[in-house]
Amino acid sequence: MEVEEILFDVAEALRVPVLIAALLALALVLFELGGLVAELIRRRGRSRARLDQAIASAGAALSAGDSGRAYLELGKVATSKAMRGVMGSIVEHRSAQNGADRIAKDLAEFDYGSIRRLERTRILIRVGPALGLMGTLIPLSPALAGLAEGDIETLSDNLRVAFSVTVAGLLVGAIAYGISLVRDRLYGQDFSDLEYIASALAPGAVLPRATATSTQPASLASPAPAKPQPAVPASPAPATQATQVAPAAPAQPQSPAPTQPAPAQPPAKPGESA
Repeated sequence: MEVEEILFDVAEALRVPVLIAALLALALVLFELGGLVAELIRRRGRSRARLDQAIASAGAALSAGDSGRAYLELGKVATSKAMRGVMGSIVEHRSAQNGADRIAKDLAEFDYGSIRRLERTRILIRVGPALGLMGTLIPLSPALAGLAEGDIETLSDNLRVAFSVTVAGLLVGAIAYGISLVRDRLYGQDFSDLEYIASALAPGAVLPRATATSTQPASLASPAPAKPQPAVPASPAPATQATQVAPAAPAQPQSPAPTQPAPAQPPAKPGESA
């Protein structure tokens, strides 16, 4: 009985910390949800044409020796402070000795930072339901004790607490899961953009063309169908040496057919006139 009493006392001691942790988890996930909305607003104007335009402008500035303007042009498509830092590293180390290795390291650090930011919501995916389950089971013990003693008020109060913490924990896990999915896609897109910028601004690379047709809809960019032209009768081509008709070859003389010898006439009888 002493071990059971110890476990009961431990569960009762965790009642208030679990309730406070559930409230903090709910507040944290709502804060992360607000941060996700802000990130989506910053990425609202992102497009491939805008990225190509920024790279082309930055490449022209680097060709003129103006690194500051190149950094400003790339900063127009940056979505975070960490992304701007990697862009500055690309502009600074693109033509330096071992510059490719430094840029690769900065890209890896950006990826690690994205994973670190995702860990907060990924932890809440597990912690939220766990706190909800603990907050459900802990009040059940005094609720059952009140039921055994006939104390309906104690039973109802503890059940209200248990069900409320369960709902809060499930809500935390669901919101954190959605935030993690969306942020995983956004950060992967940022990393892809940085790799594209690093490869496009590498020494000897061909800069992308920022044409106006890349931002036009397909209906405007496609050429208009050609109008049918009336058929014109073809004039006879002038005769050339290759097309002139060769003169007919002279007819070869035909050999006369062999004549059959005439049959011999029988000799005339005497008294018959010739």
